[in-house]
Amino acid sequence: MTGMNPLFKVFRSVLILSLFFILQSLQAAQILIPMDNVQKNHLKAYGIAYWILKQDVEVDWLLNYRGGSFLFSYEKNFENECTIRGVTFEVLADAQASAILQEIADPQVNMENIKLHKAPKIAVYSPKNKRPWDDAVTLVLTYAEIPYDVLYDEEIMSGVLPLYDWLHMHHEDFTGQYGKFWSAYKNYAWYQEDVRLQEDMAHKLGFTKVSQLKLAVAKKIRDFTAGGGYLFAMCSAPDSYDIALAAESLDICDVMFDGDPADPDAQSKLDFTKCFAFENFRISTNPYEYSKSNIDVTYSRPSNLNQNNDLFTLFDFSAKWDPVPTMLCQDHERVIRGFMGQTTAFNEKYVKPSVIIMGENKSLNEARYIHGDFGKGTFTFYGGHDPEDYQHLVGDPPTDLNLYPNSPGYRLILNNVLFPAAKKQKRKT
Repeated sequence: MTGMNPLFKVFRSVLILSLFFILQSLQAAQILIPMDNVQKNHLKAYGIAYWILKQDVEVDWLLNYRGGSFLFSYEKNFENECTIRGVTFEVLADAQASAILQEIADPQVNMENIKLHKAPKIAVYSPKNKRPWDDAVTLVLTYAEIPYDVLYDEEIMSGVLPLYDWLHMHHEDFTGQYGKFWSAYKNYAWYQEDVRLQEDMAHKLGFTKVSQLKLAVAKKIRDFTAGGGYLFAMCSAPDSYDIALAAESLDICDVMFDGDPADPDAQSKLDFTKCFAFENFRISTNPYEYSKSNIDVTYSRPSNLNQNNDLFTLFDFSAKWDPVPTMLCQDHERVIRGFMGQTTAFNEKYVKPSVIIMGENKSLNEARYIHGDFGKGTFTFYGGHDPEDYQHLVGDPPTDLNLYPNSPGYRLILNNVLFPAAKKQKRKT
């Protein structure tokens, strides 16, 4: 048998090498987590993105691509984690991933790729005692398996906030009026216990009144944000926070809250320049009135509004020119079902012009979801108590998020949780 032709040997070697490189190029190199309607569990998908960041691996957040999808390098344990958590994913070859990134880079399309670099350290400002209501943020962080620390007045006053990147303010009343629950719940054990604990903490930390402690805490949070922190708040926290800052050095609490009457001229002495988001509002010092100011629209809404027709719409921002609000509005739905709270939504009349309204019910002049800069940091305020419980009452059981894995309302919270992982983004001019 004669030997193989040398030219054939060379040809065969080249063919084998070519096939090898073709096969290599077709191998899985990226994992895409789609965030459109094919996703089985949108909420846990954010937890996967956070977990990947904790492994010191960058995540590409593909703004406006299939609902704000996530893309990261392939590893078998990443694939396994998606499977374990029930998150829909697609395994892509390098060529496929590159084609997606090329599509996104096209200046004619409203998409952008934002690189997430490092898992943010998360804190939740929340009381240690059990109150008869739950907090949507802690519910969704727990469900998504995103770790967080709980801080309250004592920790805040000790100066720990600079150790964190992101802070959520629980449904707090920073005015020192205990949520204005006095008229309805003053004889309930939970209310009495809450008042006692808050008064004890105020005295322990050297304050005469709870309102003075809450103001001091509000100022610590203000400094955290001004220094570059990311602040998020829902329900009663946003408006009560700005009211407390505007009323610095004023007494706006009636006798049942702090032992002496409110300053009758407090309204005329408010300083709106100290507020993050709101201005020119009127406070309510009436203890029988649930609202703390006319920022809140809960009691001025039409009587025929209900869970079937209470909706708000997310704005469609330019991903390449306005990446921050685009990031915060990533969702698989543009029209979101509304939900009530101690503060349901914000009267647009009192939102500062510098603040970006990201979600609104335009026909009712209601801002539901807003964002702004403060110093080197940012804040996002979201009206309402629980995106999947239209009218969450005191004492109602917590929402079981296993029943709502694709909640578009809860997705807005988790957009904010991942937001600090991106490099600082500024609006282009």
